[in-house]
Amino acid sequence: MATDDPIDPSDLFSDYLVECDEHLTGAKELLLGLESKPGSERREQFDGLFRHFHTIKGLSGIAGVREAEQLAHHLEEYLGALRRGSAELNSEGISVLIDGVKAVEGVIGARRDRLPMPVIEPLITRVIALLPTRAAADSAPPESPARASAAQQRLPGPPADKLVAIRAALREGARAWRVTFVPTPALAERGTNVGSVRERLKALGEIVHAEPTPISGGGISFAFVVLSRDADLATALAGDGLSVAPYEPPAVPPAAEPAREPLSIAPRNVVRVDLGRLDDLMRTVGELVITRARLDNALERVAAALPAAERRELQETSLTLERQLRDLREGVMRVRLVPVRDVFARMQFVVRDLARETGREIDLALKGEATEIDKFVVERLADPLLHLVRNAVSHGLEPAAERVAAGKPARGRIDLRAAAAGGAVVVEVEDDGRGIDPERVFAKARERGLVPPGGWSDPGAVLDLICLPGFSTRDTADRASGRGVGMDVVRRAIEDLGGSLELTTRPARGARFTARLPLTLAIADALIVAVGGQTYAAPQAVVREVVLVEPNALTVLENNELLRHHGGVLPLLRLTDLFGAARPPGPFPALVVGEGVQAVALGADRVLGLREIVVRQLSDPLVQAPGLAGATELGDGRAVLILDAVGLARYARTRRRLV
Repeated sequence: MATDDPIDPSDLFSDYLVECDEHLTGAKELLLGLESKPGSERREQFDGLFRHFHTIKGLSGIAGVREAEQLAHHLEEYLGALRRGSAELNSEGISVLIDGVKAVEGVIGARRDRLPMPVIEPLITRVIALLPTRAAADSAPPESPARASAAQQRLPGPPADKLVAIRAALREGARAWRVTFVPTPALAERGTNVGSVRERLKALGEIVHAEPTPISGGGISFAFVVLSRDADLATALAGDGLSVAPYEPPAVPPAAEPAREPLSIAPRNVVRVDLGRLDDLMRTVGELVITRARLDNALERVAAALPAAERRELQETSLTLERQLRDLREGVMRVRLVPVRDVFARMQFVVRDLARETGREIDLALKGEATEIDKFVVERLADPLLHLVRNAVSHGLEPAAERVAAGKPARGRIDLRAAAAGGAVVVEVEDDGRGIDPERVFAKARERGLVPPGGWSDPGAVLDLICLPGFSTRDTADRASGRGVGMDVVRRAIEDLGGSLELTTRPARGARFTARLPLTLAIADALIVAVGGQTYAAPQAVVREVVLVEPNALTVLENNELLRHHGGVLPLLRLTDLFGAARPPGPFPALVVGEGVQAVALGADRVLGLREIVVRQLSDPLVQAPGLAGATELGDGRAVLILDAVGLARYARTRRRLV
C-alpha cells in the first residue's frame, strides 16, 4: 500500500486515544456488573469484554503502542478461554481483568504524556497463570535469545522503602543476594516448588522482595532478594533449580507524588458528541438562516420610512448579524466535518482480502486522506466506494500474466483520491487495468434490447448502461463483484447525496470513476432563479458558471438547441419548456452544470441572486419528481423547490435523443 499525502501522526494518535478511551470505558462498565451476575449470565459480559480488548489490541498495533497491544492480547486470550469454558472466573480472574484495564489505561496515558512505561510483566504473569496449561504456553510471546538473556539478568524492582532498608542492612554488615528459582516438572516430583524454596530462604535470612517473571517458552521464574549474614549463600542453596548472585540495590529514586488515577486517556481538548445532537444544532442554525432572511425582507420594507442615519445603522447591524450567522453556520459545519481517512483505511483491508482471494498482486495508492466532508455524507459514501473498488479488482485489473503480455507491470494499481473543490468534494477511483470497452458494452446492451437513455452517441451512454439494474458484461458472478449488482446502487446512492458520478475509460489502459459530492447536505449557498413566474433554487456547488445567452448564439440541430461556448457547443435545456412556461424574449441566463462532454446549459428567465438556503429533502414519494432535489423556504415565507441540476442534465441528454 502507498500513500502520497503525509499524515500527521499526532492526528492519528489523537483518534487512537479517543477510540481507546471509549473501549476502556465500555470495559469498565461491563466489569462493574460481572461479579454480581451468576455464571450462566456472564457470557454476554465475556463477549463484550473480548470485543473491547480485541479492538484495543488492533488499534494499539496500528498506533505502535506495543505494551498496550501485548496487555490487550493476553487479556483477550484469557477472555477467550472464559468464553470457551476452558477457564473459570474466580476472584483472582476478576482482579486481573480490573487491573488489566487500569494497566492498559496507564500504558496509553504514559505514551500520551511521554512518561516512562509502567512495568507490565507481573500482570502478564498473573494472566498467564489463569490460562489452561497449553494456552499459557502458546500465549507467551516468542523472545529472541538476547531478549531472554536480558530478562534473566533483569534485577527485581523493590519499592523505594525496601531499597532504603536493604542499604541500611548492608551498612550493618549483612549481605544481599538475588536468588532465582525456575520450577520444572522434575523438581515438582521431588517436592521442590516455590513454597519449599521460600521456606528454605526464610531459614537462611530475610526475604525483602519477591517477583515472578515470565521466561521464553511460556514458563515462569521467581526472583527473590534475600538479606543474610551467610557469607556464601550460593553453597547453601546449590542445586534444586536455584541460582544465586550478589545483589547491589540501585540508587533510591527521588520521592515523587503518588500516581493519580487517570480520569480519561483521551485528549483533554476532545469531546465526543452524538451526531443527532449536531443534527439538532444544524437544524436550529437553519431556522436562524430563515429568520434572518425574513428580518432582511422586513428591513427593506421599512427602510424607506426611516431617516438616513437610522437606516444606515440598521443596515450595518443587519450585515453584522449576517456575518456572525455565517460564522456560526461554518463553525457547526466544521464540527460535523471528518476526514475521509477512515473510509479509505477500510478500502486497504478490502483490497488486501480481494488480492488474496483472486491471487492478484495489487497496490493501493491513497491521496487526499485528510480531505474533510460531512459525517453524514462519509457514512453513506462507504458502500458506493466499496462497490467501485471491488469492480476495479474484478472487472478492471487483469491477471499478472495478461498484464506482462500487454507490457504492464505484473502488479495492478488502484488509485483512491479525494480533494476539495469549492463547496464540493471530488472522490476518484482509478485503476490501470483493461478499462471499459464501449463497443463490448454496446454489444451486450443490443443483445438484451437495451438503448442508452441519451442514445448511442451520448458521451454518458457507457455509464448509463453499466448503471442499469442487473447489467453486466460478465456471464458469471464471483466474490469480488456480483454480475452487475452494485453500479446502479452506486449511482443512486451518490445522487441521493446530491452528487454526481462520471466515468472516464481508456480501453487497455484503465478506467476512472469520479464522484462529486457536496460538503454538507443541511445548509448550502444557492442561486435563486425565476422560471415562468416561479422561483427555484440551484445549489451553487454544482453550477460551474452562469452565462448570458444571446438568441443568435444558438444553433438548432434536429430540434435540439446548442449553445456555442468556449470554442465548443453545449446542449441547452430551457427550464421554461420543461415546466410548461412561456419563453422569455431576448437574452436570458443559463446555468452551466456538469463537466467535459457531459456539460449542459440550463436556461432560466432571470437570476435573482445568491442566498443561503436550508435544504429539506422530499421524503414523500407522492411529491418526488425527477429534476427536483428538495425544497427550501425564503425570507418571504414562500416554499421554493430546489433543482437537481445533475438529474436535469441527464434529462437533457435523454430528451435530445427522443425529440
